This record gives sequence, C-alpha cells and structure tokens, in this order.
Amino acid sequence: MKNVLFKSFAVVIFLATAIVSAQDFQGKAVYQTKTKMEMDLAGSGIPADRIKRIKEMMKSRLEKTFVLTFNKTASIYKEEAKLDQAGGRGGMRMMMFGGTGSGKYYKNTQTKTSTKATEFSGKNFLIKDDLETYEWKMEQETKMIGQNLCFKATTVIEVPVRENNFRFGRRNNNEEKEKAKEAAPKDNVMELVIVTAWYTLDIPVSHGPGDYWGLPGLILEISAGNTQMLCTKIVMNPKEKSEIAEPKKGKVVTQKEYDTIIGEKMKEMRERMGNERKKSGGSGRHIRIGG
Repeated sequence: MKNVLFKSFAVVIFLATAIVSAQDFQGKAVYQTKTKMEMDLAGSGIPADRIKRIKEMMKSRLEKTFVLTFNKTASIYKEEAKLDQAGGRGGMRMMMFGGTGSGKYYKNTQTKTSTKATEFSGKNFLIKDDLETYEWKMEQETKMIGQNLCFKATTVIEVPVRENNFRFGRRNNNEEKEKAKEAAPKDNVMELVIVTAWYTLDIPVSHGPGDYWGLPGLILEISAGNTQMLCTKIVMNPKEKSEIAEPKKGKVVTQKEYDTIIGEKMKEMRERMGNERKKSGGSGRHIRIGG
C-alpha cells in the first residue's frame, strides 16, 4: 500500500514539475528585417547630398529590428523602439502604403488565433483573426545560423500585387492620378510568392517572426519576395520574464475590415495632397513607396 501511495505521489510531483517548467519556459529572439526596393532617381534633378539623405531615410524605413518573446504556446512580436529621424524637409513627403500593425502582435499556436494591436489616424485597433495555416514542405538542406543547426522548409503564399519600386520627381495632375492607381494594391489581383524558412529543433516551439509559424522548431530566418527576416540574437529563460498576454485595448476588427479602413483613409490623403499640389502650382517633391 505504501509503495502504491509513494508511486502515486511521485507521479503527481513529476506532473507538477513539468507544468511549472512549461509555465516558466520563456525565450526572446531578435530579428533584423530588410526589404529591397528599386530606386530610380534619374532625371530628378536632385543634388547629390539630397539623394544621400533620401537613401538614408529609405534605409531607416525598410530596415527594422523586432523582438519575439515566446513561451510554449504564445508569443508577442514587437518592433524595437527607436528615434524616428526620417521626418521630411523642404517640401518632401513620405507616403507609406500597406504595412503591418505598429504595436504588439500576439499569436497563440494552441488556439490558432492572433491579435494585432495598432494605432492608425489617432485610433487604437485590435485586429483579431485565425492564424493562417501554411503548407510547409520540409526540404533536405541544413545550415548553421549562429550556434543553431537549422533545417529548410518552403511554402507558397498569395499576396496582393503592389507597385514595389521608387520614383521621384514632379508630375502633372494626370500623371499623378495614373501613378496613384499604380502604387495602390491592384483589386483582386494576386501573385504567388515562395517563402523559404530556416528553423531549429534546438528550440522546439512553433513560433516565428511576423505572420510565420507552424514548424517543429523556432523559425530563425524567413525570405519572402523582397523581404528577409533574420534572427541575430536568442536569449533563453531570461532572469526577468516578460508578460505574454493578448492585447485588450482598441476597436476589434478583422484584417479585412482594417485593410478597408486603411484604404479609405489613404484615398482621402491622396485626394487632399492632390488638392494641395494644385493650389501650390504642382511644386514639392513626393516619395511614393508600394509594398
């Protein structure tokens, strides 16, 4: 009888220890993200020093640092805070189309749901949706990323067709209207993009940067079209734990509803800027970025 009680007690202790370990488990991964973009400044008449500043501004916009904080089943993906030094000068304006939420991005691989907290036009939104399911194909290739052996996996995703180059210069009103149409996402026109992921079994969680997840180990690198996400640092079980909780503040919308809100607001901005250019005789320089 004593042996039975002892074994039962040992099982309870083992299960309790396993649960505590799972609750205490936490990690952080830092990712550098880069997006390539063609820049055509030929014939713009811009001085060389101004072109240099433009390129520096573009780099700060297209190269960012994110931190992924995760436990066994949930994660928070958030851009690392930094000073914004890309403000416009001398009549120059930056127009960013598309993009993702600027706040916390919560993913739960157990419930297969996500919540993005973002602020747009002075309003807080919570973009709630189911996690996208990726049909990952396990490849044979391996490589080292830092100290971690990584395995390759690929999938194909559909994304809206967007203008993905950089143009600079003055245009007349008709040209502006045509270019605005080109820069906006093409309605109902999609393209296939190959996504290549590198994941490590050294950290057996199903998390990854951005929207990506669903592999048997932490994703350390993603290449998708013109964008690359690369893990540069990993900290396992830090002394100071971070809260990994679903954001609660903001108006709840789906991604589709949020995209509609953004599209309508961008349309208003383009019309307002077009009216301002008419009043000023078409002066001023404008940077337009698609993607």
